Amino acid sequence: MIEEINKDKIKKTTKSFFEKMGFDVDISITEKEDNMVFIDIKTDEPKILIGQKGQVLFDIQHVLKLIIKRNILNSPLRFKETEKEFFIDIDINNYKKKKIEYLKETANYIADEVALHKKEKEMEPMSSYERMIVHTEISKRGDVITESIGEGENRRVVIKPKN
Repeated sequence: MIEEINKDKIKKTTKSFFEKMGFDVDISITEKEDNMVFIDIKTDEPKILIGQKGQVLFDIQHVLKLIIKRNILNSPLRFKETEKEFFIDIDINNYKKKKIEYLKETANYIADEVALHKKEKEMEPMSSYERMIVHTEISKRGDVITESIGEGENRRVVIKPKN
């Protein structure tokens, strides 16, 4: 569990980060599970901060995590011993939430086709994070299976009928 004083420091650091980039944002911070800090950002200019296929958002998340860790671990308001390792998940205008829902719906739609026609189908290339979401969603089904194929940016999920 992360102390309230550290949640406030995370919020201030995040607000300062975006202000220095010239963005007006509303920020809310919640703890999803032990040592997982969810930063929900609302802004009038989400496209710039999200980028193509969410790449800017993932880069911002990476940089902001480094800044937050350095600010908190080097301050007198350090995390307790149990808080030293924490994870940050940032979402801007619910982009990630909507993307996850879309991926799950698409995967299930394709899985329904595969189960009906007994013929495998390939999905579009996607990031490892997106593939993990698809694999996890389809693993709940008993009629189809998934496999990742391809290399690098062309890596994609294949949904196959279960024998």
